[in-house]
Amino acid sequence: MGESKLDLLQGTLDLMVLQTLAAMGEMHGYGIARRIEQASGDEVLLNQGTIYASLVRLQQRGWIAAKWGTSENNRKAKFYSISRSGRKQLARDAAYWQRLTDVMGRMLAMGQDGGGQ
Repeated sequence: MGESKLDLLQGTLDLMVLQTLAAMGEMHGYGIARRIEQASGDEVLLNQGTIYASLVRLQQRGWIAAKWGTSENNRKAKFYSISRSGRKQLARDAAYWQRLTDVMGRMLAMGQDGGGQ
């Protein structure tokens, strides 16, 4: 049985969306989803419902803004950008996740360094 794609913990997709918009600038939902998939090495696959639920949630919180425009293939699309409060939230969330991954790294290394009983 092959390895399955990663299941995202609650809140991680929102952080990924905020980071993508902070790094890449204004994008439409499909582009955001494809960029997240690409950056994850295709470990994360997003369907339209998942990405758009995150975009609605982030917009309701005031962390992203949206406006209508025309996509590369000449279709009407909603383009999203990160707001000032979104950048502040991104900094808070990134610091939290960095602390958490540092702790998990220490926990998973426990016993591998010969420091156990």
